[in-house]
Amino acid sequence: MQITVAHITPILALIGGIVILIAPRILAYIVAFWLIIYGVLGIWPNLLNGVM
Repeated sequence: MQITVAHITPILALIGGIVILIAPRILAYIVAFWLIIYGVLGIWPNLLNGVM
């Protein structure tokens, strides 16, 4: 059996769901980190255009 991305994604989702059930505070950190990264990546091109 070959393991591909199609196999890894559901496995990671299950592991993530179990971890969140065990320690729900981790979900807050994951969401906060994702929002910060998403915001910075969204603003970054505009910051470079404003400086140059």
